[in-house]
Formats: sequence, C-alpha cells, structure tokens
Amino acid sequence: MRLGRWIGVAVLALALAPGGPARAEEPDASTQELREMVEDLQKEVAILRRKLDVQEETTAKQSSAPIVGAGADGFYLRSADKAFELKLRGYTQFDGRYFKEEQGPYVDTWLFRRLRPILEGTLGGVVDFRIMPDFANSQLVVQDAYVNLHYFQLANLQLGKYKAPFGLERLQSATALMFAERALPTNLVPNRDLGVMLHGILGEGLFQYQLAFMNGVVDGGSADIDNGNAKDVVARVFMHPFQTLSEAWLSGFGVGFAFDYGVENTPGPLPTYKTAGQSNFFQYASGVQSAENRVRFSPQLYYYWGPFGLLGEYVNSQTGVVFTGRNKEFDNQAWQVAASYVLTGENASYRGVLPSQSFSLEKGTWGAFEVAARYNELRVDPDIFATGFANPLTQAQRARAWGVGSNWYLNRWIKLMLDYEHTYFQGGGGGTLTDVHNRDDESVFFFRTQLSF
Repeated sequence: MRLGRWIGVAVLALALAPGGPARAEEPDASTQELREMVEDLQKEVAILRRKLDVQEETTAKQSSAPIVGAGADGFYLRSADKAFELKLRGYTQFDGRYFKEEQGPYVDTWLFRRLRPILEGTLGGVVDFRIMPDFANSQLVVQDAYVNLHYFQLANLQLGKYKAPFGLERLQSATALMFAERALPTNLVPNRDLGVMLHGILGEGLFQYQLAFMNGVVDGGSADIDNGNAKDVVARVFMHPFQTLSEAWLSGFGVGFAFDYGVENTPGPLPTYKTAGQSNFFQYASGVQSAENRVRFSPQLYYYWGPFGLLGEYVNSQTGVVFTGRNKEFDNQAWQVAASYVLTGENASYRGVLPSQSFSLEKGTWGAFEVAARYNELRVDPDIFATGFANPLTQAQRARAWGVGSNWYLNRWIKLMLDYEHTYFQGGGGGTLTDVHNRDDESVFFFRTQLSF
C-alpha cells in the first residue's frame, strides 16, 4: 500500500507539472525537483522489490528445509512435505527379581530385561522401516528389522524380521504390559520370525487382518535362520464389532482368532517352558526333536472402557515330535485372563496408559496409578510323560499362577512397576513313577523401572 501511494503521487506530480513531461524547453526549478523526487522513488521501489525477492527466496528455502526436532515421541528428522522421516526412539527396563523361596534354582538379581534403541522412518511417504536391536545382558540381538510398503491401507506388505501375528499379549508392546512378565500362554506362541506378511485395516479399525508366510519357529521361539524347506502360514483376524455404535461402553471391545500351520521336515530342538520368574518348569527329554506337523490356534479378546481393562486368550499348540525312532503328536494348552483399573481415572488401553498429568512435587500432581490382577495356566499333554518323552519326576505337567501388580506412571516416559506372582505346579517334584510329588511353589516379587520415549 505504501509503495503504491508513492508511485501514484509521482505520476500525478508529473502530470500536473507546467508543460508536462513532454516540454522541450529547459525545465524550471519545480520540474527539476519533481524529477529528482521521481528518481528517488524509483530507487526506493527497486530496493523494496529486492527486499521482497529476498524475503520470498528465504520463505521458499524455509518451506523446503528439513525439520529437526524432539518431542514426546522421540527425536526426528523430517522433510517439509513429510514424505521422508527418520525417528530415533527406544526403551529400557531395569528389573529386580526377588524370590520368597531360599531353596531351588532361584536367584535374586538385578538385571536389564530389555535395552532397545529403535530407528524407524518413512521413505517417499510409502515405505516404512524399523530396526530394533536389543543389548540386554551385554548381548546383541536384532529383534526387529523390516520394511513395510503401505501404498494402500487395505493391503500393506511387510518383509523382514518381526513378531509373528499370533499371540495377543505377545503382540502387545513390552512397554504397555500390565505385568513385568507376560503370562504362561506366551510360552506356546511364536515370537519373532522372518517372512513376508500381507496386512490391512478396514473400516477405520473395525476389521484387521494379517496373513504371513514365515520360516516357522517352535513354541515361544525366535529365529534368524531356517534349516528346512518347509514354512509356516500364520493368519490372524481381529475385529471391533461395536466400534461404530453410539454406546461408548461397547466401543472398546475387540475379539480375534489366530491360526498357525507348518511342517517341520528338519528335526530340531524343542522349547523349554518358563514361569513368570523365568525359571524352567518343563523340558522334553534329551534327544526329543520337533518333526512333522505343527498347528496352533488362539481365540483372543480384550475390552477397555474408561479406566477399566480386560485381556484374555487361549492357546492350543499341537506339535509333532520324534524320539528313539517314534513319532508322536502332543497337544499343549494354556490360557489367561487379566484385568486392570487406573485409579486416577485415565483411560486404559491395549497400548498402555497415558497420564493426564506428570508427577511434580511443585504442582502437587502425581501422575497415574494402575492396579492389575491375573490368573494364568499352562497344561502339558499327559501323554508326553506316559510315552517317555519327558520325565514326570523332574518336569511339571501343569503350572497355574495368579498375580497382582501396581503401576505408577510418573509421566509418559517413566513407569515404575511392582508385581507379585505365585505359581503352583503339578508333578516335577520327585518321588516315584507311581507317586509323583509336586514341585514346590514359586513366589516372586518384581520391581521394574521403565524408560520409554
């Protein structure tokens, strides 16, 4: 506006000058003064134009410059159009385990349960990647390393190493667990494996599916190398059938089913089943190896309504084994139900609790508090002992456990956990084949400090 007014004044002055600008005679003093004024205005206009050009160039550079920042979800480097992004995240869990029992294979200890930096990002807006190593116990293990092509929401393609799409609690992030350790059914579900997976979401989360073609692993196992040609097919569907209804108390209900089928044509070692305290309670006899068919299935559900949370799953694992030239198929089963309640009123969810206020003595705020309880059980097929594939005097046929816990979320990054888990056993405590004693109970306290960003 200012520039326009000056130009208008100059043009008007020239037009009103005696004789106008076209007079051939020598200009008088007033005309010369106006001309000098116009020249000054032209210089000022040129300077202003240059400033505007520089400002536009600066704005253009700033709009296309990468964005470097840090926030609640970690550190990031992002292109202006968000088509390229690199994020640095991670979490660590420092645990204390203390057993009530003074006899047996129990060791009170402090340890890093998980120590995992996470590098993830997006390339071109359509390719996601994630790399997550684990340095716990001073050993390097690559937990996740995959790329995900998401051209269409209905059909994404994921390739690499990741969690097999099967167990409900296994698929839950370790940072969002109700308890420090996952329940007994996790012994029977596959952990991380290599393969390719087609997955997608329909109806804004109303229906989810995963279909994976993977190397195949034993119960509870992870592997980077496959020694056989046969592969596993793992499929899972999960639905939120009431998500679109107006009744809020039903929207947090989810139900699903997972299935895993594979053929083990190269015999290999079989798993050891562990308690929450990470002590072994069942192992096959020496020389027993996996063979032939492997079938798993798992109905599963969760329900979240305000501060209340509920999670339940059942797992059935049918495993073919070979021992001393004999081939058998055994059927192991496990289930759990766990519930939680956030005392400070925040919403419970499958992804964890986000405190509405951070702990601060100055402000008088305390973060979020959650209490939890669960019951879980694992039953080994009794034919395993009857046929000599395991020793009933040293290996338990069944483990049943109950636990209670409390979680304090100081803020969205720090979580303190205090749990107690008591496990009962059937068998495995010595005696004779006609009078098998039960293994002594296991009682363990857990304390965890979790940092996650």
